[in-house]
Amino acid sequence: MFFHRDKTVIRQRSEHCISRANIDPDALKVLYRLANTGHTAFLVGGSVRDLLLGRQPKDFDVGTDARPNDIRRLFRNCFLIGRRFRLAHIVFGKKVIETSTFRRQPDENESEDGLYQTEDNTFGTPKEDAKRRDFTVNGLFYDIKTFSVIDYVGGLRDLEKKVLRCIGDPDIRFREDPVRMMRAVKFTARLGFTLDRSARKAILKHHADITKASVPRVCEEIFRLFTFSSSSAAFRLMWEFKLLSDILPEISAFIDRSGKDTSPVWSYLHAMDNDPASADCTNGVRMAVFFYPMFAERVRQEEAATPNFRVNRQHLARTVLEPIAEHLHVPKATFFTAAALLDLHRRLSESPKKGRSHRFFYHPIFPEALTFHRIILTAEGGDTTVLKEWEELYEQEVGRREAARQAAAENGDEDTPRDEEPLEPRRRRHHRRRFPDQGEGAPSNPQQTSAPDANAPLPASGEPRPITVSEVPAPVAMPTSANACE
Repeated sequence: MFFHRDKTVIRQRSEHCISRANIDPDALKVLYRLANTGHTAFLVGGSVRDLLLGRQPKDFDVGTDARPNDIRRLFRNCFLIGRRFRLAHIVFGKKVIETSTFRRQPDENESEDGLYQTEDNTFGTPKEDAKRRDFTVNGLFYDIKTFSVIDYVGGLRDLEKKVLRCIGDPDIRFREDPVRMMRAVKFTARLGFTLDRSARKAILKHHADITKASVPRVCEEIFRLFTFSSSSAAFRLMWEFKLLSDILPEISAFIDRSGKDTSPVWSYLHAMDNDPASADCTNGVRMAVFFYPMFAERVRQEEAATPNFRVNRQHLARTVLEPIAEHLHVPKATFFTAAALLDLHRRLSESPKKGRSHRFFYHPIFPEALTFHRIILTAEGGDTTVLKEWEELYEQEVGRREAARQAAAENGDEDTPRDEEPLEPRRRRHHRRRFPDQGEGAPSNPQQTSAPDANAPLPASGEPRPITVSEVPAPVAMPTSANACE
């Protein structure tokens, strides 16, 4: 069985469904330029997997045998990044085509803490690069010269069976990079695959190693679990594999005491996955939805403890979110947006009124507040009548502002709003440098030595004209001792 997985499989153009029409044109430019200059150029990674599954890839990565400096010489819009291994980012506007040189897996060297450390800075062949990757379905290559799919690791077979399998021993691979356990959960939930039995056992055995991973990488992978409308399935797997208790112990404890499989957390995540705007949700909205059940429980406790006083919801929101934000180094913009959404949810539950309610339309996060409020109502099965009133008024306000903007553009610059940025940058005024020994009436050129007219009239203010350096009489030379004797 292992022999067949290691056997190289090549599927010609007639045997697969990948078409160049579905590949990003800028990625094709990179592939063709590398191929035309004599280099090997493959489309690699998840883009080949998604194209074979009939999905639209989010990113297109390129693998080549060209060295980083050679790639930079071929592309003027290329920037090299990275320390351990140099990656080439070829920029097309706001789009980046990541191009990397084929690498191989370095020799394993176990450190004192039991983790296998890799340098990841040695070049290799395409086959060695495929075996270096994490999962078999991510180790497929598309050759731009022959339009064929190349499989060195058995990814095509696993793709047909819808099985997510590690390349190599899962116990070693997850200890080399603990974030791979989160990636296994992400791909299993996103693709609807079944995780391999050996990988499941390895995650349950080494789940505590996730605390040794880089905190920014863990935070990034946490927010990636929300994408592609798969957050409910992804976080359920995180909870089953005990990864959630290592990363987010507060939310894991809440799930355990609120019904486990029937916890309200799953209902809110499911509602967010099915929301029409789920693909465009910001991380602030996602964080607010994820922690809303904990926040609602805390509000009920405070209201029961102080029935005659109004609860400070903003303070409670920050109290719930601060431990997680500090632990995962969540960006401040995401944290404050989530805290504000938890507080504004109550305000959107009331019918809009003129005055302060209409000024709420101009709040920067009002569109996100509408999305968050709609998700909460869907999860709780609440009445959406008031929400529709807010949405209708907001659409009217957006239409009015758009009409005013178009009218201002037709009338000219005089009707341009004051807070609108100018189309062209303003020229900076260059002030001449003032020297310490110059007064207001001194010449602007410090090298000027011509004496001014002594008979020049005084200034109108009656103040004496300042004396310049050139007007000061030269000091009389003192006689030396020899001249004094004479």
